[in-house]
Amino acid sequence: MPKESELSPSESPTALFGFELRRHRKERGWSQTRLARFIPYSVGTISMIETARRSPSEEFARYCDDALQAEGALVRLWPMVGRPTAPPWFRPWLDIENTAEALRFWSPLVIPGLLQNEDYARAILSGDVGVTTEQIEEQVTARMERQVILTRPKPPILWVVIDEGVLRRPVGSHAIMASQLERILRAAEEPYVRIQILPYDAYSTAGLAGAFVIAQADGIADTAYVESAGILGRVTERSEDIKTLTFRYEGIRAEALSRRDSLGLIKDRMQRWMR
Repeated sequence: MPKESELSPSESPTALFGFELRRHRKERGWSQTRLARFIPYSVGTISMIETARRSPSEEFARYCDDALQAEGALVRLWPMVGRPTAPPWFRPWLDIENTAEALRFWSPLVIPGLLQNEDYARAILSGDVGVTTEQIEEQVTARMERQVILTRPKPPILWVVIDEGVLRRPVGSHAIMASQLERILRAAEEPYVRIQILPYDAYSTAGLAGAFVIAQADGIADTAYVESAGILGRVTERSEDIKTLTFRYEGIRAEALSRRDSLGLIKDRMQRWMR
């Protein structure tokens, strides 16, 4: 963890927020542990935000503002923090994803963003009503930039369960689908990627509530990103939420095909899309 003196508020909006959060906390004479007692976030999360290794959510800023009696100072800073090409509710997840050591995905509708190729991502994003070509290209670029975490010396472990319907649902064109499934097969060759398919004949209903991802990192509470109708997502580290999602994920994975059979099914669907 960086020493406090190493954090410069001029480095970035995230660094400024962390600097101000620490300043307000110290003015009250509170430790990070004491602050964690008054907000629904762990000491690890507070530490990551204070050292600019994670962006705060708007909810986090409000909780801290109230607990530290900062009179709105942290809430006013929050809009400066983040990534302009990403929706506001998704920005905190990007930092969580970037520092995760393991990510467990359940994807019932589309290929996870970290494993999408450009054409598939572009076809998915083009489906939004009223979206402009410029907005689509910005979002495609941002999605591809997220995948840089898979090329670092020690990438996160990916445990991915995908519904069979995702392999069969046409997105863009037959050629785009074939290329995307080939991308999945290449990714599955990496030692840090494990992909399984939940088949139709499993009759599983555990995942019908929607997609989610659970992130794990040493010394930090597990965090999840839960999708909701493709419009708003939610980042949570509430122990009750994580427990529910973990049980749900394990239930889904228990019904999925083995890794070998899953890759066989993906290859079969890829060849069908190539016809």
